[in-house]
Amino acid sequence: MRGRLRVYLGAAPGVGKTYAMLGEGRRRLDRGTDVVIGYLETHGRSRTAEMAEGLEVVPRRTMTYRGATFTELDTDAVIARAPRVALVDELAHTNVPGSRYSKRWQDIEELLDAGIDVISTVNIQHLDSVNDVVQQITGVPQRETVPDEVVRRADQVELVDMSPEALRRRMAHGNVYPPEKVDAALGNYFRVGNLTALRELALLWLADKVDDQLDRYRADHDISGTWEARERVVVALSGGPEGDTLIRRASRIADRSRGTDLVAVHVTRSDGLTGASPANLARQRALVESLGGIYRQVVGDDIPQALLDFARGVNATQLVLGASRRGRFAQILSRGVGVDTTALSGSIDVHMVTHEAVSRGRRPERLSALTRQRRMAGFLLAVAGMPLITLVLANLRRDLSLPSDILMFLVGVIGVALVGGLWPALVAALLGSALLNYYFTPPLYEFTITARENALALVVFLVVGAAVSAVVDLAARRTREAAQASADASVLATLSGSVLRGESALMDLMERLRETYGLTTVTLLERPPDTPLTPGRQSDPQRWRIVATVGDRPCTSPDDGDTDVQIDDELSLVLCGRTPAAAARRVLEAFAVQAAVALRQQRLEEQAEQVRPLAEADRMRTALLSAVSHDLRTPLASAKAAVESMRSPDVHWSEEDRDELVDTAAQSLDRLDGLVANLLDMSRLQAGALGMSTQSLAVEDVVPRALDDLVSGDVRLQIPDDLPEVLADPTLLERVLVNLISNALRYTPAGESVLVTASALGDSVELRVIDRGPGIPESDRDRVFQPFQRLGDRDNHTGVGLGLALSRGLAEAMGGSIVPEETPGGGVTMTLTLPLSPRKAVGREPDDQIAHGAILDQIEAWRDRVAGEGRT
Repeated sequence: MRGRLRVYLGAAPGVGKTYAMLGEGRRRLDRGTDVVIGYLETHGRSRTAEMAEGLEVVPRRTMTYRGATFTELDTDAVIARAPRVALVDELAHTNVPGSRYSKRWQDIEELLDAGIDVISTVNIQHLDSVNDVVQQITGVPQRETVPDEVVRRADQVELVDMSPEALRRRMAHGNVYPPEKVDAALGNYFRVGNLTALRELALLWLADKVDDQLDRYRADHDISGTWEARERVVVALSGGPEGDTLIRRASRIADRSRGTDLVAVHVTRSDGLTGASPANLARQRALVESLGGIYRQVVGDDIPQALLDFARGVNATQLVLGASRRGRFAQILSRGVGVDTTALSGSIDVHMVTHEAVSRGRRPERLSALTRQRRMAGFLLAVAGMPLITLVLANLRRDLSLPSDILMFLVGVIGVALVGGLWPALVAALLGSALLNYYFTPPLYEFTITARENALALVVFLVVGAAVSAVVDLAARRTREAAQASADASVLATLSGSVLRGESALMDLMERLRETYGLTTVTLLERPPDTPLTPGRQSDPQRWRIVATVGDRPCTSPDDGDTDVQIDDELSLVLCGRTPAAAARRVLEAFAVQAAVALRQQRLEEQAEQVRPLAEADRMRTALLSAVSHDLRTPLASAKAAVESMRSPDVHWSEEDRDELVDTAAQSLDRLDGLVANLLDMSRLQAGALGMSTQSLAVEDVVPRALDDLVSGDVRLQIPDDLPEVLADPTLLERVLVNLISNALRYTPAGESVLVTASALGDSVELRVIDRGPGIPESDRDRVFQPFQRLGDRDNHTGVGLGLALSRGLAEAMGGSIVPEETPGGGVTMTLTLPLSPRKAVGREPDDQIAHGAILDQIEAWRDRVAGEGRT
């Protein structure tokens, strides 16, 4: 039997999740349950450690990654121990690379599958669905996340709640972080506003979880009635123009009480032959979502019952409907959706909202059952066919009776109905009735009837003829509507398929519309936002701007086209070449709505492209500030401490001690010099202002100079003497090699050496820096070249994470590339590819870059002078 999962959810670190987990473990232990600690992270908190005393701890699994030792949950050991309950802290934790699973929640799933109950902890910021919201609130990205579904599947989720003020007091007392970190935490992540927002997120997320549990309980126990545990307003949309009014009214009703959900629903007929305006529904859907609601669409032929079934399914408490748009006579014949829904609503409150379209009547467009040519043929057949039948029956007067004559005329009426539809068939029935009366009903050749049964027979003939004509016309209409619906469905399926395949580019969509309906031009027009909507001036081209067009001459205003589809107050789709049938209006509106979506998506992508450099610059600036605050300050502090120690009058330093302090200051300033050089070069690369002069170089001459710049390390060279020259900047190439070899030495185990090889391949030369370190996972090989990226390094004293990023940037600036590969047997091979040199050296530095490079050279000279003064 699968184990049960219990999760303690917190709004922020320090609220007491781990303490509550341990408290639950101790309570179960006191009741005689077998409880062990699978993984516990006390974070140095004494009270948490005291709560864990007396609980058995399963030893952790020790792992080594990049020369550092880490401990992780030993899943196999816990399963072998087979306790009834295992306490596993930090559900969202990311395991050390090389573990069986990448995430701890996957280890917990294995424990649950083994029948072990698990109690765990997680903070709200680690849930995938709110991760981006938390980052916007706090400004701190959370890299360790857990899928919401994992927590939602938990058998029990308990909120560990604490007010922001209480949590801040707990921090001030030193119960959460060490004293030296308290002030920084209180002024950043743990501000009152941040904690309040995180607390609200946790409460809302848990409320949704409780809603899900309530829905499951009601479904399991077949409870169809409404439980007013939470206000939920449902607004019914017909696709008419009154939908906007209904949505805003429902939104005001929902706003009267906090936490009320707003749900909009549209009921579609199952036969698909009738439907609302896609443009109206698309606009109303956007309005609902902008007001914080959700939109749903259901299928049902009985609209009142479908609305109430949906409302009860979502546990709605209030239902908003629009007053009927039908006329008074239609309301006499049928009560309408609103009246029927109110009568069947039960405990759901129904609001009938009036609007401007009330009682104006609704005249839905109907497809003509038959073409104009067939209707004309039907009239001709009625006029000519009835006399012809009369002539034939007159010659057979002795052999046929009046009922037989009536049946023959009825066959003629049916034939006319099949050809021309209802109205020609009615004409044929009236004409046939007159001919039967005059030629075949005694007394003959008079429009009088002496026998009552003959009069009844003629009346029945007329009624049957009219009824059969109506049925035939309805069948023809339904056939035509079904064929049109099938064609519309085919077009819409093609449209939706193109959207799903990502082919929703605006121009492609408009070209597809033009081809589908055989148009000459399709133009999307936009009215600038600052242009007032003035009636009677829609044809003025100055009031419209062409957004996109396909085909021949574009239309400059809606009046220039044969058909225009108004998408909203600002967009209009204009069609030229032919006028599509009225029945195609819904499909045209669907194309128009999708064109508007494609336009907005295109503009969003353009805005994203414009914002991306700013976001990247902001990320670089944030990382740079972090580097300046730590990595640059550390060597500066070391140098300052050494110099101040030598200047102290209280201590007499020996010559040997003084030399050691000078060496410490010099090494710190050298390190600072290297960091500043990397930052300057990265800034040049980002700004596109890197000064560079390429020339023909021999690789075997550059590599030794790079090795001279290294402090220490075992490096072996295998470079052939006949290697062709490359085209590169000698200083930049040396910098690249120093960075690559230094990085390889940093991760090479003791006793191993770094191998540097080179070979010619086609029109390029490949230099390989090969190490035998822990390697880089394939999924992370691109991340190592991102600026300020240490890829899991715990040691922040080895640099700001610019070496590889700068190396790749410099290599690409010289026309080369750097590609990481796996070393056979373990490790990483960095392959630097450079172009072969032509016979004549080439200088590639533009004049403006030369000037900018001269300025940067002056800055470097100033930096070197300052560094030299620091050394002395």
